[in-house]
Amino acid sequence: MKRYPRDMSGYGPTPPAAQWPGSSRIAVQLVLNYEEGGENNILHDDAASEAFLSEIVGATAWPGQRHWNMESIYEYGARAGFWRLHRIMKDLPVTVYGVATALARAPEQVSAMVSAGWEIASHGLKWVEYKDTTPEHEAADMAEAIRLHTEVVGHPPRGWYTGRCSENTVRLAAETGQFKYVADTYADDLPYWMECGETDQLIVPYTLDANDMRFATPQGFNSGDQFYSYLKDTFDVLYAEGGRMMSVGLHCRLVGRPGRAAALQRFIDYANGHAGVWFATREDIADHWAKTHPHKRFERPSTMCRDDFVTCMAGCLSIPRGWQNAHIGLSWGLCTTAPRGCTMPSAEHFDLRM
Repeated sequence: MKRYPRDMSGYGPTPPAAQWPGSSRIAVQLVLNYEEGGENNILHDDAASEAFLSEIVGATAWPGQRHWNMESIYEYGARAGFWRLHRIMKDLPVTVYGVATALARAPEQVSAMVSAGWEIASHGLKWVEYKDTTPEHEAADMAEAIRLHTEVVGHPPRGWYTGRCSENTVRLAAETGQFKYVADTYADDLPYWMECGETDQLIVPYTLDANDMRFATPQGFNSGDQFYSYLKDTFDVLYAEGGRMMSVGLHCRLVGRPGRAAALQRFIDYANGHAGVWFATREDIADHWAKTHPHKRFERPSTMCRDDFVTCMAGCLSIPRGWQNAHIGLSWGLCTTAPRGCTMPSAEHFDLRM
């Protein structure tokens, strides 16, 4: 039987009540990616220069060469952009996605992060692509990232986000048993649990849309007004729905530019002008979710053998003739008439391919 591993149902039409602290309607989470000094560079023993997320849209990697302009763009993020964003956000809860080798080259910036009380999660050992990397190599880099992060920051990271990840990243991070949350998904507006072997791993999804990276991509933002408008619209919809989480992705070398930083300040002021807004770190959100919505394992239809599935579902589903030989996708809501011994809980939603 071929299994389909993706979950296309999630929480379904009725997400759980988030129960944010203080009866807040929305949790707003600001992420500052600190990558400068950890990007691709032959000085870092990489094969080529960096080509991603800079003012040079459409840049290509230069094998065996330094890219002076690209390097200086990244240096701006460390030298000037970081400090501008620190001035704007130093009194707010912020999560830093810190590339371990970048943090190691930035003692003053790390000290400022710690002094501001920001959470520093791990953004990997180096800011490089892992899609073609073996699981063994990726796991080794993950272990070294944890070691170096601990040495530089003073304690191990409690959250993980690779970004340029592989299909193995979430599983490998979960298998370390190290992290309160992993962020390498974009699949929901709320945290959710994944079962990775024997580990129940909390996922706190990230964002690539409410993210300043779109200043550096085709058909992205080309002005601060566009960035502000998108953040505002996102906030308004999630605030009206209530019980949602809004993540905002930031980069020192991008939104740290003065013409863009003003838009970030306007958004922060706008969000702060509403009642019931909880600015939180991702660790804060993970702690709240784990306490309020602890994971409970159960036997999922998509993991049952055929005979057990038929027995369990016989009382609550009318299965069409010929289903045994069909390749189907089904979702279930409330199960109220399941026979004795059926372990499917009520109000759960599943995706099954047989």
